[in-house]
Amino acid sequence: MKIITLFIAFLSFAFVSAQEIKWMSMDEALAAQAKKPKKIFVDMYTNWCGPCKMLDKNTFSNPDVANYINKNFYAVKFNCEGNETVNYMGKPYANPGYDPAKANKRNSSHQFTRYMGVNAYPTVLFLDEKGGLINRVKGYRTPQQIEVFLKFFGTDLWKTITTQAAYQEYVDNFKPEFKG
Repeated sequence: MKIITLFIAFLSFAFVSAQEIKWMSMDEALAAQAKKPKKIFVDMYTNWCGPCKMLDKNTFSNPDVANYINKNFYAVKFNCEGNETVNYMGKPYANPGYDPAKANKRNSSHQFTRYMGVNAYPTVLFLDEKGGLINRVKGYRTPQQIEVFLKFFGTDLWKTITTQAAYQEYVDNFKPEFKG
């Protein structure tokens, strides 16, 4: 009986862990991308941001979202006010104004945050297979709301839909498949 219980527990753990986003640092994602080209999805967050926490709890924990991101992107979680050094496009980015005493409060904005044009939290970035910025999406999104962007940038539709009217048609006709 114990063996069956352990086996069921193992299968449950394996199933749950397979549905979590495999987060990495920006440097890890860029190194992985250099070996095997793949787009990068970046969650730009802060420790104090309520909508950022909601994104983690309600959207990034969704199995459909996690599976899609893991399959199509290298996933990065980046603290926009943290003290991590990032090497991006041949240049190091740091946060010289970082105050460890404010680690969970408003802190100095990271140089990489400013370089990427992030001025609201949360913001997600979509980077191409060479690490270049495709676009940024600001604000909290439900699984179905983020699905439209994941599929637009993940499938390269953004390269063929080049007008606002064509994009609006894509959005208007989009049928979400992710479960809420």
